[in-house]
Amino acid sequence: MAFLTNEKLTIVGAAGMIGSNMVQTALMMGLTNDICLYDVFSPEGVAEEMRQSGFGNVKITATTDVAEAFKDAKYIISSGGAPRKAGMTREDLLAGNCKIAEELGQNIKKYCPDVKHVVIIFNPADLTGLVTLLYSGLKPGQVTTLAGLDTTRLQSALAKKFNVMQDDITGCATYGGHGEQMAVFGSHVEIAGRKLTDIIGTDEFPEAEWEQMKTDVTKGGAKIIELRGRSSFQSPSYLSVEMIRAAMGGEPFRFPVGTYVKTDKYDNIMMAMKTTMTKDGAKYEVPQGTPEENAKLDASYEHLCKMRDELVTLNIVPPVSEWSKINPNL
Repeated sequence: MAFLTNEKLTIVGAAGMIGSNMVQTALMMGLTNDICLYDVFSPEGVAEEMRQSGFGNVKITATTDVAEAFKDAKYIISSGGAPRKAGMTREDLLAGNCKIAEELGQNIKKYCPDVKHVVIIFNPADLTGLVTLLYSGLKPGQVTTLAGLDTTRLQSALAKKFNVMQDDITGCATYGGHGEQMAVFGSHVEIAGRKLTDIIGTDEFPEAEWEQMKTDVTKGGAKIIELRGRSSFQSPSYLSVEMIRAAMGGEPFRFPVGTYVKTDKYDNIMMAMKTTMTKDGAKYEVPQGTPEENAKLDASYEHLCKMRDELVTLNIVPPVSEWSKINPNL
């Protein structure tokens, strides 16, 4: 098998359903011949299954020792937080998972400060990614969060509605926070070459149905819990590995990612923007939609800021004015 790189990829939370699926996906994509599975619970069983799958010339290690896991790592994907349960929102996980993110960032700074890219997918991802970035000392474009899952939920909902392939839905995007306050942008969407804005409000797609679809998209994670009895694991696993593949210099990532944003309007926050992912990291521009969509993005930003400020109150992060003392890149 030809690999994209021979540099070390560490999967954090590898003993869990998301982590173990990430390991298999990374091996099936041929990302690297050096993959390390790390978890506080032994991931050796996952490693042994991967070896027994016959993945050829690959070094697969498993450890519960953070120093061993992070030493020489050049890429990291972390699902190492508590999952959502029925009735919970992503925000319900804020304090506990952000403490985990703080420790993760500190471990990155201590054991692998030369890491090239880190993808954070445990919720609330915008805040856990922000905390990881702060304490890791990395540059903003080197830490990204899973936001593409919201866009694929919108894309799949439209594809089912109009009975077309998902690739026939173009211009699909959700921006802002990964949660129920996300901004769903429909103004750039085309359905097999037809503008969505020309269809909304017709008998084919009444305005009320579009509004309900947007609401359903923002609650897509809760729907998976309802349908499967557990939180999503296959879709976040696959998309996060696609993200790290782009960071390795492979195929470009197709959807928005959460990235650190610092503009006149949106400041010192991690949120989904219009992004590109390459081996040089994430680059973004502020998306422009209808006045209603832009206002929704503003509201999503304000919601994220409130959670960030709550982290200050909880003494998980210092006030924003002091961040540069911890990470000079911010």
